[in-house]
Amino acid sequence: MYTFETVCTIVNEKFEISDVKLTEDTTWDEIGADSIDLVDLISEIESDLDISIPDEAIEDFKTIGDLVRYLEENA
Repeated sequence: MYTFETVCTIVNEKFEISDVKLTEDTTWDEIGADSIDLVDLISEIESDLDISIPDEAIEDFKTIGDLVRYLEENA
C-alpha cells in the first residue's frame, strides 16, 4: 500500500521537485502540476498498485493528502 512518503517520492521524481517540501496540504498547483499531470500520476499509481481509480475520484484530489487518504481507504 502507498504511504505518504511513497506518494511523495513518486511526486518528487515525476515532477522533479526534490527541493520542495511536500506536506499532505500541498496542492497540485503549488508543485506546478496541471490536470493532465495529475492524470499521468494517477495512471502510474494505478499501474503500480494494479487498481483503478475512477475519474470522478480524481476530481476530488486537491492535495497530496487527498490522494494518500483515497489510496489508504481503497487500495
